[in-house]
Amino acid sequence: MSTQSDPIWKLMGLLYQSHPWHGVPIGDEAPEQVAAYIEVVPSDTIKYEIDKVTGRFKVDRPQKFSNVCPTAYGFLPQTYCADRVADLCQQRTGRTGIVGDDDPLDICVLSEKTITRGDVILQSIPIGGMRMIDDGEADDKIIAVLVGDATYSGWTDIGDAPTALIDRLRHYFLTYKQAPDDKESKCEITEVYGREEAHEVIRRSQQDYAERFGDIEELLTSVLRST
Repeated sequence: MSTQSDPIWKLMGLLYQSHPWHGVPIGDEAPEQVAAYIEVVPSDTIKYEIDKVTGRFKVDRPQKFSNVCPTAYGFLPQTYCADRVADLCQQRTGRTGIVGDDDPLDICVLSEKTITRGDVILQSIPIGGMRMIDDGEADDKIIAVLVGDATYSGWTDIGDAPTALIDRLRHYFLTYKQAPDDKESKCEITEVYGREEAHEVIRRSQQDYAERFGDIEELLTSVLRST
């Protein structure tokens, strides 16, 4: 897996705007400290996300209901939720038939300071996560704190976070896709886990990414050498 110090990524950063998913390294210290690309902040009434093909920031949909994301929310670059992430979910829940959601790994970042916009990259420290299953797909949500934050940077594990905060996150993700007339949610949170499990989920998502997109660095190297 490539790192921030690799010449190929330094050169790409000088020549082109990086694709937030593929062109931004997760960081040399992952999973203990990770880069996070933020798509949505608590003040947003529009759900923004990355267009996975072009890497451009786009409007996904207006928020139809009153759900507001309690934290800055986005994904970890150079991660992918496929077989290894799904297998861990099956191991922990004792269920079968769960698959990965074929997306980068999601992350919620806690910060005392207001992050007023998405389409930014920040450094964060994972302290735990939520094991979510969305219509049969493993859809983990890593919970992290902003590096250097005056209030939250002292938190090192999920047990440091107040129950009320975790409950707000749980409620948001269980209801954010649910219409008022829906009797049941397709989303289920089976477990809130700590730092070590979060690290394992991140590592597996990096391995899934390497298997699915591992030839990107080789491709970029060959293109640059030919120019």
